Amino acid sequence: MSGHNQLRIIGGSHRRRNISFPTSEGLRPTGDRIRETVFNWLAPEIAGTNCLDLFAGSGALGFESLSRGARAATLLEINRSVVMNLRNNTAKLGFTNVRVIQAEARQWLISEAASEPFDVVFVDPPFADHLLYDCCACLSESRLLAEEAKVYLEHHQTIDSTKLPSGWSRLKAKSAGKVCFGLYLVSGTL
Repeated sequence: MSGHNQLRIIGGSHRRRNISFPTSEGLRPTGDRIRETVFNWLAPEIAGTNCLDLFAGSGALGFESLSRGARAATLLEINRSVVMNLRNNTAKLGFTNVRVIQAEARQWLISEAASEPFDVVFVDPPFADHLLYDCCACLSESRLLAEEAKVYLEHHQTIDSTKLPSGWSRLKAKSAGKVCFGLYLVSGTL
């Protein structure tokens, strides 16, 4: 299929299953090596969690979470054709515990009242849009985080902890190529 790319789920029940995704400006799937590291960090606690993939894009992080035992995942994406692709992949993979929502991340965080808070949140906006810290602030102000939630951040520069909301503490951080990423514990929610 012209204009489509593929990646594989790397672990869990859907290991080695392919996900296709369209070429779209700003869509930058989290690479295999980084995903492997992140899910090694989350391995002890991903099972049974409710996850939010805030800039879903390819869906790699949300689908990987489900493959590794997450109870549910919400995939948020603004681009209509990417949303349609996420819905197709959800059906192809046979996941029934996924919500795919077309919305702008900050607006959704401000207006959403989740019936169940999120245990794990992935925040990896398109680098050119400079949305990381704004989204973290909106997420912190929302009532969407479970107590002791884990938030994964991905950025093109070293993540500046002084720009993160109070109560966020870094658990792990690494860089790979031009990508800096980290896992944060959010305390003091609820």
